[in-house]
Order: sequence, then C-alpha cells, then structure tokens
Amino acid sequence: MNIGSFILKNSLRNKRRALLSILSVAASLFLLVTLLVAVREITLPPEDIGAASRIVVRNKISLANTLPARQFSTIQKIPGVQTVTPFTWFGGKYKNEEGMTFAQFAIDPSTAESIFGEARIPPEQQRAWLADRTSCIIGHETASKYSIKPGDKITLVGTIWPVDLELKVAGIYKGSVDDRNLFFHHKYLDEATGDLGQVGTWWVKAASIEEMPAVIDAINKAFENTSAEVRAETERAFQMGFVSMWGNIKLLVNSICSVVVFTLLLVSASTMSMAVRERFRELAVLKAIGFKRRELFTFILAESFGLAFIGAILGAGGARLLFSQVSIGKLTGGLFVVFEVTPRILGTAALIAATLGIVAAIAPSISMARMSVVQGLKTLD
Repeated sequence: MNIGSFILKNSLRNKRRALLSILSVAASLFLLVTLLVAVREITLPPEDIGAASRIVVRNKISLANTLPARQFSTIQKIPGVQTVTPFTWFGGKYKNEEGMTFAQFAIDPSTAESIFGEARIPPEQQRAWLADRTSCIIGHETASKYSIKPGDKITLVGTIWPVDLELKVAGIYKGSVDDRNLFFHHKYLDEATGDLGQVGTWWVKAASIEEMPAVIDAINKAFENTSAEVRAETERAFQMGFVSMWGNIKLLVNSICSVVVFTLLLVSASTMSMAVRERFRELAVLKAIGFKRRELFTFILAESFGLAFIGAILGAGGARLLFSQVSIGKLTGGLFVVFEVTPRILGTAALIAATLGIVAAIAPSISMARMSVVQGLKTLD
C-alpha cells in the first residue's frame, strides 16, 4: 500500500459520512455559485456591442414623467449626435394575462436600425415594418413562446396608456442581448392617444465614444431651466439606475454567501475532527514507527482537501453545466436573460473549497499533535 491509497482508504472508511460531507460541500457551493452569478447579472446587466455609444435621455424628475416631442429637433442638432429616436414603454397586457410577460416599446422604425443595429431581421420583414404604421416586430423568444409568426395580429391591452393597440406582426428579430421585446411605430401610439406630443425617453446614438461626454453635457444644458429638464446618461448608467431601485442587493447576497460559507466551514471542521478522533490509535501507531507530525498533518490535510474539492467539482461544476444547458429565461420566468458562470466565479468557488480544506484540517491536526503515543494507544475505537 502506498501513501495515496492509504489516504484514499482513510477518506472512504466511513462511506456514508464521506458521501454526506461531499454532498454538503457540493450543495453549498452550488448555492454560492448561483447567488454570485445572480448578483453579477443584476449589477452588471448584459450589453451588446452598440451599447457603448448609446445615450438615454429621460425626464430629470422621474422616469415616469414624459418628455415633450418637440425636443427631438433640438437633440438632433447637437454636435456629435448621429441618430435619435423616441423610445416609449407601452406596458400592455397580452391575451389578458395577469402581468406583462414581455416589454413593448414605441419607437421610430426609420432610425431604430441605426441605433439598435445588433438585432437582425430579414430585409423583406424590415421593409414590411417600415411600410405599415400599425405593424410591429417581435423578438424570436417571445414569438416562439406564443407561436407567433409574421402576418399574425396581436392585441395589447393598455395599462399605462389608456388605449388598446391592434398590431400586425411584420417580422421577427433575433441577435440582440434580449430577444423578448416588441417594437412598434411611435406614430401609431401618437394617433391612438390623440397626438399628445409626449414620449417616454429619447435614445441617442453618438457619432463616437469619444464624443459621448460632450454630447451628454450638451443635451443636459440644452433643456436647463425649461418645463421639462432632462437627464442624459449612458445606457450603462441608465441600467444601473434600475438596479439601485432594488436597494443594496449586492450587500444582501454577499451576506447570505458569507453565512453559507461559515456554516459549511463549521460542518466540515466537525466532520474532519470526528474522522480523525476515530483514528487516534492508528495515528499513535504511525507516530511510534517513525512518522513525524508534519507527515501526519499532510495525511489529514490531503483527506480534507480531497473531500472539499470533490464537493467543489460537483457543486460549482454542476452549476456551470446546468446553467449552460437550460434556458435560464424559462427557468426564471424571464427575470434573467443570461446566467453565465464565469471563470472568476469558478475560481472563487475553488478558493473557498481550498480554504475549507485547510481550515477543517487545523483542529484535528492540533489534537493529533498534542496526542502522545501512549494516549493514542489507550484510545478506544
């Protein structure tokens, strides 16, 4: 028997306890990885390649306050502005569902492709959308969910705006970060609401990333001291504004993760102490035949490390495999678009497993070091 097989045999001596220890580590690290990915996706929403040059202009008071449509010409004339489109959230219900299952936005189709060029739609469907003011395009995820195809008609029941909209599906887009939304003509919304001359937000495409700070500053100054002051900000800052409404979600999740790790540490240390205490007589024999304390500590550490890393592989590895195979949108009811277990998160799980392996081995190693050969031989199995 070599040292490796000796350590393995000791680790699996009580198979049920070893299995439960591995599963406790696996379950805890699976939960930990899931929480870390969730907080990452919440605090760092996914972006497409065009987000870096997009600017969102909203009412300075609140996002719920609308902006006058006459601001369009002023924004369009600002140096560095390449394209601008109205972007108004409709918030309608589909098929009398209790909640809104996908977002709907009124925009200007003629400028949408310039601003949101990442979405892909067949040319003939794009032309059909431009030609029909009562038409719309819809993301392929939502289209698949409801079995919607080009040519179908859908009805959106207004909840925010006091109108219902009858829309004809002109096309289905895909390739964006979030392929669940519906887009329709802003002119159709204006007509349906009696030409109120109001928009929710303006979305602006800057000519270059370098010009964005100057464009943002110019837009804010253009409407200072007016009845509808605005707040222009990057798309990233706009997204983070929504995240801030959740409160300090990052602190909450990190606190839960800390409790999970601390509890797992106590369980692992208790398990290893119990396993070593049962083998005091064997360790005393090893001491008697010449094994040094550091060698015995290495045996205990290797056993603790082995159990922790098997659990880490099952927990963290299982989380990555699961979230890469399932549709996270369906699993979370549309809360998350993507759910990526990054190498950094896997590294964090591996570091925690290594820490568990070391800390769990400390207490039994100290007991073993204090034990004399005579005391160990007197210990009952």
